[in-house]
Formats: sequence, C-alpha cells, structure tokens
Amino acid sequence: MSEVDSLLGLLDKMIINRREYTTKKETYIEGIKKKLHNTIALEDRFHLNDEIISEYQSFKCDSALAYVDRNISVAQALGNEEYLQNSRLKQAFVLSLSGLFSPAREVLESIDYQKLPSYLKVSYCWGYIRYNENLIKYMDNRTYEKLYLSENKRYRDSLMNLLGQGSDMYLKEKSFKLKAEEAYQESAEIQLKLFTKVAPNTHGYAMSAMGLAMVFKELGNVELEEKYLLLAAITDVQLAVKENESLLALAICQYNKGDVDRAFNYIQASLEDANFYNSRFRNAVIAKVHPIIEATYLAKIEQQKKNLRLYALTISVFVVVLIVTLYFLYKQVRIVSKARKNLKSINNQLVSVNQRLDEANLIRERYIGYYINQCAVYLDKLEEYRKYVHRKIKAGQIEDLQKLSSSNLVFERDTEALYYDFDKTFFEVYPNFVEEFNSLLKEDERYDLKRNQLNTELRIFALIRLGITDVNQIATFLRYSMQTIYNYKSKVKGKALMDGDSFEEKVKKIGSFTQG
Repeated sequence: MSEVDSLLGLLDKMIINRREYTTKKETYIEGIKKKLHNTIALEDRFHLNDEIISEYQSFKCDSALAYVDRNISVAQALGNEEYLQNSRLKQAFVLSLSGLFSPAREVLESIDYQKLPSYLKVSYCWGYIRYNENLIKYMDNRTYEKLYLSENKRYRDSLMNLLGQGSDMYLKEKSFKLKAEEAYQESAEIQLKLFTKVAPNTHGYAMSAMGLAMVFKELGNVELEEKYLLLAAITDVQLAVKENESLLALAICQYNKGDVDRAFNYIQASLEDANFYNSRFRNAVIAKVHPIIEATYLAKIEQQKKNLRLYALTISVFVVVLIVTLYFLYKQVRIVSKARKNLKSINNQLVSVNQRLDEANLIRERYIGYYINQCAVYLDKLEEYRKYVHRKIKAGQIEDLQKLSSSNLVFERDTEALYYDFDKTFFEVYPNFVEEFNSLLKEDERYDLKRNQLNTELRIFALIRLGITDVNQIATFLRYSMQTIYNYKSKVKGKALMDGDSFEEKVKKIGSFTQG
C-alpha cells in the first residue's frame, strides 16, 4: 500500500470520528473560560481572552469576534493603545475569514499604520494579504484579482522589509512571493526546508503542508499535491480546525482523480465545517464546487441503482432458469433412480439366479460324483452276485440260492448303505441343515440326531431342499407309499412355528449358497 493510500485510509477514519475532536476542542476552551471566570485583574483577563480568541479564530468565528470585542473593551479600560490596535487587527482578520469584507476593510483603514510598533506592522501587512487572498477567492473576478494581487505584492514587500533576512518568517514570505511570480520550483524548495522545521500536529504544520500542496499543484505534481493536502487535512481534522481549505482542495483533487465517493465525502465534511464556523466566505467558495461533485456523486448512485436493478433482473432470470433446470434435473434423477432401482432388482434377481445356479452346480457335482460312485459299487456287487450264483449253479447248490433270494438281509444292508451315503453327501452340501431346520420348529419338537445323520422325516425334507418335490419320487427313493410320505410331511408341519406352505418355502431356503 502506498503512502497516499495509507493517509487516505487514516483521514477517512478521522472524518468518521470528527465529533470527538470537536468535543475535545470545546472542552479545552471551556477550561480557559473557567480560568477567566475566576480572574479579576484586567491585564490577566486580556491575556486569557487572547487565548480564547486564538482557539476560536479557526474554530467558530462568531465566538472569536465576541471575545475580540471584549478585549477591545478591556484594552480601552486599561488605556493600552498597543493592546487596542492588536485586538482591532485580530478583529479585521476574523471578519475577513468570516466573509465580512467591508467591515474588515473599514477596520484596517481606521488603523494608523505609521503609529504601530514593528510587530503589529507585521500583523497589519499579513492581515491585508490574507484579506485580499480571501476576497479574490470570494469574488472570482479576473479584473479585481489583478488589482488585489498587485496590492498584495506591495504589502508583502513591506512585510519582508520588516522581517529579518534569513529568518523562517522572511523565507516563508519569500517563497509566497516566488510563487506569485510563478517561480514554483524555487518556492517549493524553500517551503520544503521550512516544512521540516515545523512541529507535526500543529496549525502551523497544516498551513505549511497546504502551502506546499498549492505549489506542487502549479508544478503539475499530482502525487505530492495529494500527499501534502492529506497531511494538512488530517492535521486540521485532528485539531478541529473548522476554517480550513484542505478538505475542499482535497475534495477537488479526488474528484479530478475520479474518486467520486471520497470527493463527495470530503466536500460534505468541508461544508459542515464551514457551517459550524459560520463563514459566509467559505460557504460561497464551497458552493461553486459542491453542486458539481454532488451531481456527479448522485449520477453515480443512480447508475449504481440501475446496475443493481439490472443485476437483480439478471439474477432473477438466472434463478428462474436454475429452478427450471433443477426441475428437469430432479425429473431425470427420479428416472435414473427408478432405473437404478429396476437395475438393482434385476441384479438381485441375477445374483439370486446365479446363487441358485451355483448351488445347483454344487449339488449336481456332489451327487453326480456320489451316484457314479454308487453305480460303480452296485456294478461290482452285481458282478460278485453273478459269480456267486454261477458258482452255486455249477456246484448244484440250488437250495443255497433259494435261501439267498428269500432273505431281505442283503437288501436292507444295501438300503442302509444307500441312505448313509445320501446323508453324508447331503451334509457336505448343507452342513447346518439340522440346526436350521430345528429353528423352524417349536422348541419341544426339535430333533436331536447323531452328527451327519438324518431320520426318515428329515430325509423327506432334505429331498425337498434338493428340489425333489414330487411325492411319488420321494416315496420311490425312500421305499414308502405316497400316503406314508404325506403323513410324515403333515406330522412335521404340525411341529412348525408357521403354517405349512410358509414352512416348506423356508425349508427350500435353508443353507442357501452365497458367493464370497
């Protein structure tokens, strides 16, 4: 951030808090007034009045004039001509600041310059110079401007003759003379040297900074002009100087720079100060510039309002488009969601089908292996039986054959072996069948069997679990009548925790194959 930007930010904050500085100034003046109230001696009263005049001189012109009048009365009462002329010179000065030029001129013309002591002659010359400068700004007339500038040249020469050559006051007047002669660079060099000697946060510092700003303006150095205007304005605001040029000049500077907001802010502050000071002269000068800045500021505000309306309309259109877009997106999302649900359902069905296929493949693999093995076993048994029969016939042992064919022992032994192998293979596929089957039954009706062994009732439902639901097939495999199978099924369903159809469906899902 540049130095100028920092100073602008500082001034903006100080303008917001201007009331605090004004209150501080009023408090200080009240303190002097309390001293005055308790003072009786005229000499002391004159000096206290003089202090108050110095404070009011750049703060409130009406009050300054009131205390000047008091000091004129005190000086007359004391019979002190020097005090009287000093007070009248201050009266002329304040009158010119307030815009009362005719009364100010009358006071100046009523004073006998030749009878004044040297230090009052300095005040007299300087009072006339300031009077003419204010009058030039007030009238803004080229013809009269030349006349007053010529008069100022004469008074400045007289003033410089009164001052000691080489003194700061002499150099200051010399720089102003050079500026009037358009020797701006030389004037700037002298003022810069003098500026380094002035104590900051004083009225003299603000006036010196203001003088430099005016010289740099003539030199066309806008950056330095703005810098010293800011220093002057900051000091004036801090010291509650209401009779100031800095804020007005800074407002014009910001306006030319294109910063309309700050220009309007500073011109408003300048106008408030002029009204507080009650200066007709300062109000008149501000009135020449204020309408221009205000009109530009209001035009900018109006343009911003138009832009805001345009932005609001654009945003409204955007919102409508967004709402429509969101509506169609919502519809698409619903369609996609529905499709996803359908896809998920299809996937679940495919998973279920795949699981059933995997389960069927597992059952097929296990039982194909089982039945291939059984076929091989029975072929071997048939071969042995054939050889046994052949030997008996060859040996003529027909009675042994008759005994063998009439006995069920071999058949029963083979049947038990068949069921044993069936159970063993079934438990390889559904190792937890009995536990899960029992969970479907009432607690006191559950089966307690040997490990990997089924009874007839469970074997019926094991076949159902394998997908064999035809009662005739089940009856043939288990070598029972269909009615017996029905009876067994009814008996088991009577032990179930749910109705028969639901029970059978649950049995079909026992130990369902799941993919890892």
